[in-house]
Order: sequence, then C-alpha cells, then structure tokens
Amino acid sequence: MAATEAHAHLLGEITCGSLLRKLQDIWDEVGESDGERDKMLLQIEQDCLDVYKRKVEQAAISRAQLLQALSDAKVELSSLQSALGEKSSAGIPGKTTGTIKEQLAAIAPALELLWKQKEERIKEFSDVQSQIQKICGEIAGTLTIDDQTPAVDETDLSLKKLDEYQCHLQELQKEKSDRLHKVLEFVSTVHDLCAVLGMDFFSTVTEVHPTLNDSTGVQSKSISNDTLSRLAKRVVALEEDKKQRLQKLQALASQLIDLWNLMDTAEEDRALFDHVTCNIGASVDEVTVPGALALDLIEQAAVEVERLDQLKSSRMKELAFKKQAELEDIYAGAHIEIDPEAARERIMALVDSGNVEPTELLADMDDQISKAKEEAISRKEILDKVEKWMSACEEESWLEDYNRDDNRYSASRGAHLNLKRAEKARVLVSKIPALVDSLVAKTRTWEEDRGVSFMYDGVPLLAMLDEYAILRHEREEEKRRLRDQKKFQDQHSTEQEAMFGSRSSPAKSTSGKKVVGGRANGGTNGTPGRRLSLNASQNGGRSINKDGKRDNTRPVAPVNYVAVSKEDAASHVSSTEPVLVSP
Repeated sequence: MAATEAHAHLLGEITCGSLLRKLQDIWDEVGESDGERDKMLLQIEQDCLDVYKRKVEQAAISRAQLLQALSDAKVELSSLQSALGEKSSAGIPGKTTGTIKEQLAAIAPALELLWKQKEERIKEFSDVQSQIQKICGEIAGTLTIDDQTPAVDETDLSLKKLDEYQCHLQELQKEKSDRLHKVLEFVSTVHDLCAVLGMDFFSTVTEVHPTLNDSTGVQSKSISNDTLSRLAKRVVALEEDKKQRLQKLQALASQLIDLWNLMDTAEEDRALFDHVTCNIGASVDEVTVPGALALDLIEQAAVEVERLDQLKSSRMKELAFKKQAELEDIYAGAHIEIDPEAARERIMALVDSGNVEPTELLADMDDQISKAKEEAISRKEILDKVEKWMSACEEESWLEDYNRDDNRYSASRGAHLNLKRAEKARVLVSKIPALVDSLVAKTRTWEEDRGVSFMYDGVPLLAMLDEYAILRHEREEEKRRLRDQKKFQDQHSTEQEAMFGSRSSPAKSTSGKKVVGGRANGGTNGTPGRRLSLNASQNGGRSINKDGKRDNTRPVAPVNYVAVSKEDAASHVSSTEPVLVSP
C-alpha cells in the first residue's frame, strides 16, 4: 500500500477522483450533454471491470500454477522417497500448513536433499553395476574397452537393492579371485613344464591368450572359461609330452647302461651322461630339473646309443673271451677239467653269426660263471682237505729222505731247522690216515647229494684215494718184508758171531750214506706208478696262460705220498689192516 501511494505521489497524486474532476471540468468547458457524460462514465466503469477481471484471472492462473507446483513437489517428494526407500527424512515437513508459497518453500529443501541423495545413490549403483558388468565380461571373455556404462534403474535405488548388487559383486570378485588363482597355477605349471622340456614359455603361454605373459599385470590376465579350458588342455598336453619324453629318455638310459656294462666303459665316460642316467628310475613328478627332458638332450643320448651299438660287436669277442678266461680260472681253481678251445670256438661262431644278442651271450656266460662259483664253493671243503693231504704226503716224502740221511744229526748249518721240520712232519704224517678217511667220507656224501662223481682235474677223486690206499698198502708190505729181512739178517749175524766170534756190518756193504733203492710201484723218487703216474702227467694242477691254454704246475697226487720213515711207519699204519677205499 505504501508503495502504491509513493507511486501515486510521483505521478502528481493522480487518482480516479482527480481524473474524474478534471474530466468533468473538460466536459463543462466543452459543454458535453449529460447523456454523453453518463455514456462515457459507463464505458469507463466497464473498462475498469475488464481490467479487474483480467487481473483476477491472472491471479487465479498463478494460484493454480502454484498449486500444481505444490502437487508436483509432493508427488516428486513421494517418488524420491519411494525410489530411495526412505519413508521420512530430516528436513521433510510432516504436516503441510500455511500459504501455498509457504508450503512450497517448506518442501523445496527436502526435495533438494532427496535429489542429492538420489544422485549419490545413482552413482553408487552405477559403480557397482559397472564392476559387475566388467567381471561378467572377464568371465565370459567378452569384455571390450568400448563397453558402455550400464543403465541404472532409477525407480529402485533403495539400500536393499544396493546391498543385493554389492553381494553379487562380492560373489563375482571371489569367483574372479578363484579363477585368477587357477590361471596363475596353470601358468606356473606351464612354466615349470616348459623349463623341464626345454621349450619357450613365452610363446607357449601367449598362444593360449596374449594377456598371460609376465609383462601383463596380474589383474589384467584373462580369466575366461575359454582361457581356463585352453590352459588345462595345454597343461595336459605338456604333461603327456613330458611323460613320453621321460619314457624315451629312460629307455635310452637303460640302453646306455646295458651297453656300458657290456663294453666295460670307464666311469669317466659314463659320467658324461649322468644327466641322462640320473632319471632312469624317476617318476614323472620327480623330474623337475630345467632342461632335463629337452629334445637336444634326448637326441644326444640317442646318438650315443647308436654309436655304442656300432662298437658293440667289435667289443663282444674281447668281453666274451675275458669272461671265458674268468670261467676257466674258476674251473681251474676248483680243479674241474673243461675244454677251453671248444668253448672259445663256440663263442667265435656265435658272435660272427649274429644270431645271438650280445647281452644274452654275456648273460649266459655270467650265469655259467655264477654256477661255476657255486660249484667251486660246494667243492671247497673237499679241495681244502685234498690240499692238506697232498701237503702231508709231500712232507712224508721229505721226512723219508731226511731219515735216510746219516748226517742229519750233525752240527751243520741249518740242521736244527730240519730237525724241527722233521718233528712237525711226523705229527702231520700221523694224521694222514684220518685225513684220508674224512676225505673219502665227505667225497661220498658230496657224490650222493649230487648224483655225480667228484672229478679232480678229470680223474675221480675216490679212484685217486683208492690208488693211494693200494700203494700205501704195498709200501707197508715192502716195509714189513724189509723188517723181516733185517730180523733174519740180525739172527744170522748173531749165530755167526756165536760160531766164529765176529759180526759183519751189513750197513757197510753199500756206502756210508743210506740210500733206499727203487720204491715199490714207483719211480726213483717214490712217484706212484700205474694210472696215477699217467694221471699225474696228464691231469695235474693247471693255470690259464695268456693264450687261454693250461700249463701243468703240479701233479694230481704228490710226488711221493706213500713214503713213510722206517721208524714211524709201524706206529701209524697197521701192516695187517691196510686202508682200502673203493671207488
């Protein structure tokens, strides 16, 4: 009102009354009739009514607009509350009172707050949905850089819906982590397998997917189903390749060891292929050394096998003859007679024919050597007794020669040593009968267990013992005859002395040194005659010389195994009950 009055004052205090008075003054001056004056006054009143009417209409329109705005605000407020899941918020009036503008002014802050919350909520939904879309794309393998931001459903922006999206996102993130872990495990396995196989890891893994190389960040690696499937297939293929290469390498290593053993290869040469033979008994999982199954290593082993295989035949004869010599040594040590020339000719024929594998031939010879060793062990106890028997017979022969020496008690140099040896020899000779009996018993037991004769350098041992018993018996008979002869001579000398008063010395009829003549059934040194003499010259102890032939080093029986001194023979062997051994 004050503003209107001020405005009127500025216009010279122009009012309707002043204007009407001025109009009347004009009409009076002009002389307008009362009718015209009424007519014009009615027109003025109508114009004023029209102006008020328009103003009222405008005010009504404005009021309606304000009411619509208020209604819209209330609807929007309700919609925002529904979308955000908020029943009431701080600053939102619970009861609308006052004018329309006052109501609008009261709702405006609440609307602004809800709009701000909506924008923030939309941003949160957009971020969560973008992450979900990205992880889903990574899992499906369809993620591209140009992927658009997912549209947010603005009708439901509630925290409950947001929590659902976040829970789904967490599940996807866990699945992504699990998939990434699997991918890294596969990549690590591929790396280890490529290292063992000597393959290029970078090219192998990038063939599956370009993002799997080491230069790519962990979070950027592909975790799609296709990538996992291809990685799994590649690991299976590499493991199969590793298995096949290991089998091939182990086969080559076995061939190398067989050839080395066959050819007696030096340890220095074998050490060059330790990296091959070290895995001969390893399982697939135990081979982890880089390059252990590389193709060039397998090729190197194959070339070495081929080279040794070509040299194998040239070494076969040498190795076979070496084993044959070992076999002959064993038989010679066990006094078993064999035909070495025939065995060597057979080896030559087998090697030259090529019908027998070298390994089989050497294995057969090793088997023969093993059996020969077993045979030698089974004969050892008897052979030891044979050696003792022969040594005793040799001492017996020496003792007889010693007893024939009239100067054995002289004070000559070394006489005391011979005396000690003679004492020991007499003890040893006294054990010969028991030794022979034990030897016969063990030989018979041995033959009964095996069903074959015990041969000593081609001669049955029992036959030798029987021959020895016969010769010993004959020797005893000869001694008895000599004793009887001496007794008769002594009696005759006594009678002569009684008759003529003198006694001749029969010992002086020969010489100052007592020499026994040729022995019964033997040579001048008491060597047994008959078949033992022949056997001694043909089947004596032998050794293998460098040409593979045997040399006679000692006879089967001792040079004199029945010579017993006159003084000791009667006390050790009964002349009436000689030792007889049947073959």
